[in-house]
Amino acid sequence: MKRIFPFALLVATGCASAQSHLDKVLQQKTLDVCTTGDYKPYTFLKEDGSYEGIDIAMAESLAKSLDAKVKWVKTSWKTLMPDFVAGKCDIAMGGISVTLPRQRQVFFAERLDTDGKIPLVRCTDVKKYRTLEQINKASVRVIEPAGGTNEAFVRAYLPKANLTLSHDNMGIFQQLVDRKADVMITDASEALYQQKHYPKLCAVNPDKPMQYGEKAYMLPRDDMSWKLYVDQWLHLSKATGEYQKIIDQWLAVKK
Repeated sequence: MKRIFPFALLVATGCASAQSHLDKVLQQKTLDVCTTGDYKPYTFLKEDGSYEGIDIAMAESLAKSLDAKVKWVKTSWKTLMPDFVAGKCDIAMGGISVTLPRQRQVFFAERLDTDGKIPLVRCTDVKKYRTLEQINKASVRVIEPAGGTNEAFVRAYLPKANLTLSHDNMGIFQQLVDRKADVMITDASEALYQQKHYPKLCAVNPDKPMQYGEKAYMLPRDDMSWKLYVDQWLHLSKATGEYQKIIDQWLAVKK
């Protein structure tokens, strides 16, 4: 008979001993969701303290499928990963980009959409800021939210640009309009949404992003039971048209 040493036994039974977030949510009837609240059309914290957006509606849908209620955990792009790995939430939602550095620490649910980094500029300056070469100059004022993939992109590909970091993501667009900054590098989805609300701003080459990207919901690493549930819920949301209906409600906004 083959002898099982304590270490081997620990490896074989370790996964079974840890409670899945799926069981936790089912038992506590609460889904803890990390979200920044500053990234339309995905997540936005209103003055009355409530949230709205594509991923806010999807979070409510996920909670409903589990007979649970959502508990919002306010975070920021700079503190998103520390908050998540500290166990403050079961899932992070709100236009989150998939990156390999993030993948080292978390799981991601199945891909939601593809996206990519593009410039958002005043419409009068579209020809001036089409390429990395045109933007990567000390005379070009680039503004980004502190933390997150936008800042990381600028630091990696636009080191010569005059970078300003803002802790008010939603105020960046008016700063572009007011000529207090020249360029924001952001995901095409956000740029296309915001140009509808700021007619003086234009998304530059949204069909040809400077960097390929994907969006997905962030999940705790190594919790396969939870990941499989979220993936199946998302699959059914797409198959039934629920996900597309939510997207259309936001991306069709004209105001």
